[in-house]
Amino acid sequence: MTDAKHVVVVGGGITGLAAAHALVTRPDPPRVTLLEAGDRLGGKIVTSAFAGLPAVDEAADAFLTRVPWASALARTVGLGDALTSPATGSAAIWHPARAPHLHPIPSGLVLGVPSGTLALARSHLLSWRGKARAALEPLVPRRGTDGSVGALIRSRFGDEVEELLVDPLIGSIYAADTDRMDMCAVPQVQALAAKGRSLLLATRNSRRQAASAPRGPVFEGPRAGMSALVTAVAGRVRDAGGEIRTGTPVDSIARSGGRYLMHVGGDAPIEADAIVLATPAPAAGDVLRELAPEAAALLAGWDYASVIMIAMTVPGLGGRLHGSGYLVPKPVQRRVTAASFASNKWAHLQPPSGDALLRVSIGRDGAPPDDLDDDAALQAAVDEVGEHLGIGRGSGLQPSAVRITRWNNAFPQYRPGHPARVAAVGAALRSAAPGIVVAGAAYDGIGIPACVRQGQEAAGAVCAAVSAVRE
Repeated sequence: MTDAKHVVVVGGGITGLAAAHALVTRPDPPRVTLLEAGDRLGGKIVTSAFAGLPAVDEAADAFLTRVPWASALARTVGLGDALTSPATGSAAIWHPARAPHLHPIPSGLVLGVPSGTLALARSHLLSWRGKARAALEPLVPRRGTDGSVGALIRSRFGDEVEELLVDPLIGSIYAADTDRMDMCAVPQVQALAAKGRSLLLATRNSRRQAASAPRGPVFEGPRAGMSALVTAVAGRVRDAGGEIRTGTPVDSIARSGGRYLMHVGGDAPIEADAIVLATPAPAAGDVLRELAPEAAALLAGWDYASVIMIAMTVPGLGGRLHGSGYLVPKPVQRRVTAASFASNKWAHLQPPSGDALLRVSIGRDGAPPDDLDDDAALQAAVDEVGEHLGIGRGSGLQPSAVRITRWNNAFPQYRPGHPARVAAVGAALRSAAPGIVVAGAAYDGIGIPACVRQGQEAAGAVCAAVSAVRE
């Protein structure tokens, strides 16, 4: 863009940073400014020192490698040699009515979806009735894939596979209730369901094809924590001439001739030729309320879930912890939804004290933790994890160090009909505010790789819009 058009990215999470990086590294880059309302970059990515360790993540601690965008970005910004993979990937499901209470997740699953019945038959997690119902899946008539994840799995495999396998695995990742979650949130499962009548057979074929492909780690993350990715991307943006401003909230956006005028608190307004709104949906709605009221109204109604993440070190647990952690199915949940054995999962996360490092999640869609103060949240984690591990409630589990992080309204929920809603937002913006696009976890994929992809696609979209206006 030889006439130096100005593109502003609003939001300094990984989506906004990926957009800014894609913009400044174009062959003919525009002038780029990234505005972040808070005092730090990274959004839902936070890493801090804990229990004698220099870097323990407070939210996501890895990204998927089978979707390439985050892994590729990490290598592009020089983190290739700094990446590591989990030392163990085996996890369990806790259920009090099945002995033993911690059951290894059956082999051959794809996000909880079975690829065969033998592993299910060997597991003590499902009842014989549940196993028999799952075995009938290839005979069930085909159904569409435009409803909820839960509806699809229940119709094909029965309630037990949904409630004890699929929902714990998918729901724990997204703090979601899969009975109220659109299929588009898990495109891998949606694609498998569209391949033929039997989801089980499609999953089996997919696993066979994957087995013949070159193998590598399923997850990766920087040894210095996920914030290392944020720091590296921001550094490359600045090195390439992009401007990054923190503590700069955008109050509103208005038209100014053929450009946009962004009001940023007490500072002078900023003019832009195009804008990427890489913020949570309600925040994007706030700044668009006057310029694009139809889009703003849609964005304001997005649902989000809240989660509390409790990191704790516990002495004397070495022999009790096996695998990378466990999940708790909704029918038997109280407060804890999952526990990660971080010191088992990551070779570099061994506290100097020798204690075990755990990360415990509380809260999800439909079960907000808002009524718990920090003391109550910690007590719930101690009581329930102690029970889950067979130590006992009350004083059985005694942490030596604790860190509590609250992620309020941090997990966007994809309700049935989500794609149509996102399309309506896009159409309203193209009509009222061409050259402004939204991107991020609320729209077209949850997780760090999907957010990186959306940021990169948003960069291409605003450059195309600016070029179209110029021509």
